[in-house]
Amino acid sequence: MEMSVIEIRNVTKRFGSLTALQNVSLIFEENKIYGLLGRNGAGKSTLLGLITNKLFPTEGDIVIDGEPVCENDSALRKVFCMTEQSLYPDSMTVKEVLKWTKEFYPDMDGEYAGLLADKFSLNVKKKVRALSTGYRSIYKIVAALSSNAPVLLLDEPVLGLDANYRDLFYRELLESYSRSPKTIVISTHLIEEAAGVIENVVIIKNGRIIMNDTAQNALNAGVTVTGPAGAVDSFVQGRNVLGTDTLGGMKSAYLLERMEPDEVPEGIEVSRLNLQSLFIHLTNS
Repeated sequence: MEMSVIEIRNVTKRFGSLTALQNVSLIFEENKIYGLLGRNGAGKSTLLGLITNKLFPTEGDIVIDGEPVCENDSALRKVFCMTEQSLYPDSMTVKEVLKWTKEFYPDMDGEYAGLLADKFSLNVKKKVRALSTGYRSIYKIVAALSSNAPVLLLDEPVLGLDANYRDLFYRELLESYSRSPKTIVISTHLIEEAAGVIENVVIIKNGRIIMNDTAQNALNAGVTVTGPAGAVDSFVQGRNVLGTDTLGGMKSAYLLERMEPDEVPEGIEVSRLNLQSLFIHLTNS
């Protein structure tokens, strides 16, 4: 049986009258890559803050390898969390940041950090305050991937990165994962780009988990039906329609159900639902 690395048990988090997470139970298993998806304000960052003990649950508890995370350095040392916020002083150079990262994560690979910095054209002599938004993401990516922590939590890791560097990030992430398997949780808005690396999908809506499944099962759960608007409307009547898009006289309907090719009338095309379409239509109000 696979060991569960992070176990979230009946966790609720309230900020005054606002309930950010409502009775969430979830297991992030060992050596898997998860996509943690949700719209702004859905509760993703709150969940990551609770796992890393930056926030405390109102109810419920969180354990890592059987140890509670609350005020527990031995459990928290297993987790590297990359967030949009910079947790290092702006006056530090990137080189100093990497040096301090090794103090907290003794297994950090300094040689690999140097290689990554070169690949991303990151000047390690620059101070954090002098870095652009993209390079602020890059120095945190370098620290995260070279930390060798058994759990990586990556909150919007490609913020400000151009298409080439986003592609490089995902390639390096997979290379790091294949060389040294770990539990990786990616929280991102750029779903289609991340879809190629995600093995499991967790979708949060209004503080509740509405999907927790393998990416394969999630994508097999629905189809896109495309064709002339009238034909599509009559074909999808009475079916589980998540949403529709119309362009000119053509219409696409997104269905949360499986379908055999022989069910489909002539003139209508059926294709697999992609992860971004599934996410958009599941999380629309």
